[in-house]
Amino acid sequence: MTSSPERLPDFFIVGHPKSGTTALYEMLRAHPQIFMPDLKEPRYFATDLRARFQPASTPQATRLELPETLEDYLALFREATPEQLIGEASPSYLRSSAAAGLIAEAQPGARIIAVLREPASFVRSLHLELVQNHVETEQDLRKAFANEQRAATEHKQVDGPRLPRYSDRVRYVEQLRRYEEVFPAEQILVLIYDDFRHDNEGTVRRVLAFLGVDQDVPIAAIEANPTVHVRSVRMDALVRSLYAGRGPVAGALKSAVKRVLPERVRGERLQALRRRLLYGAPRPPDEDFMLELRRRFKGEVEALSEHLDRDLIAQWGYDRLD
Repeated sequence: MTSSPERLPDFFIVGHPKSGTTALYEMLRAHPQIFMPDLKEPRYFATDLRARFQPASTPQATRLELPETLEDYLALFREATPEQLIGEASPSYLRSSAAAGLIAEAQPGARIIAVLREPASFVRSLHLELVQNHVETEQDLRKAFANEQRAATEHKQVDGPRLPRYSDRVRYVEQLRRYEEVFPAEQILVLIYDDFRHDNEGTVRRVLAFLGVDQDVPIAAIEANPTVHVRSVRMDALVRSLYAGRGPVAGALKSAVKRVLPERVRGERLQALRRRLLYGAPRPPDEDFMLELRRRFKGEVEALSEHLDRDLIAQWGYDRLD
């Protein structure tokens, strides 16, 4: 990464996904002293994960327009005023083995915000999102996790270059240490998802104090990116193909719709249809498998508790495992 006369972000929300990062991003960008771009996840510094961001199966019309060059990345922040702090939120930065060092090289004074969630609930919520985004094809979490474990045991990928996806993300201490090795402690803030859920406003004001901006501005609580259950992966793919206009029937139908509805309204209608027909409240978790996951991740929770000097073992119920 080379230096640039244009401004790089002053702070980074580095992760984890499904841990309140979208809500935090939305609440911070509403602050008049903070600028965050419309593209929530630029992912620019996660160079080691770039191949995973655009799976080959993703329709071209729905692929993210991620910045590939420094010029493209800096362009995201050009509308910021000189008085505003600049920030961005890319949850992949915590998982990435490259992002911490690249961010420190480009912006050594940056402030880093990480949000961590109880591992079993994090894995379950992540799985539901990956199914929704068509990254995961197996709707049963136990089977999806078994696929990953089999791939790791056999030292191969059973689903292309995107695996492993679950257990490798629950390496919280290792991930935090990557940032602690290149940033001083006073530039790193670690939040716990439970705190954000229980005291939304208080947690955001703590972040504002960490960033050094006005803490007294009105704050509206936001719940963004809620976890949903995809009722039918096949039907969801059909609606996605309609939205992308793939295939002769879908292309003809999309052309007809384009003639009678403006693009913004057309997108809103299709998204509303997709939400209404395809998504529902998540099914109750498989408690037996959730217990298996907690047993598996107990060592990581113990290490994190010691690392943060906070009793997450009791807070997350890991002291009650038999």
